[in-house]
Amino acid sequence: MKNQEEIQMVSQLYKVLSDPTRLRILLLLKNGELNVTAIGEKLEMEQSAVSHQLRLLRDSRVVKARREGKGIFYSLDDHHVIDILNQTFEHVKHH
Repeated sequence: MKNQEEIQMVSQLYKVLSDPTRLRILLLLKNGELNVTAIGEKLEMEQSAVSHQLRLLRDSRVVKARREGKGIFYSLDDHHVIDILNQTFEHVKHH
């Protein structure tokens, strides 16, 4: 049986992944790093809303940030998250 800390961590990950906007951001980042402006344009969202979602993803260590000059570029912190999402989408299609 898994310990309580691991169960909490998994639960927190699923909470972060449960939001449709965050899922869309992760699917964009699957193809490479992007800045807030690019993500906002692709999702037709305000930069402040994108930044808020990225902060939650970063706090949960799902995405990471890299500074280049004045810009910040976001990418997946761990490709296991995409594996989880791919399997989940396959599961949904199966039913």
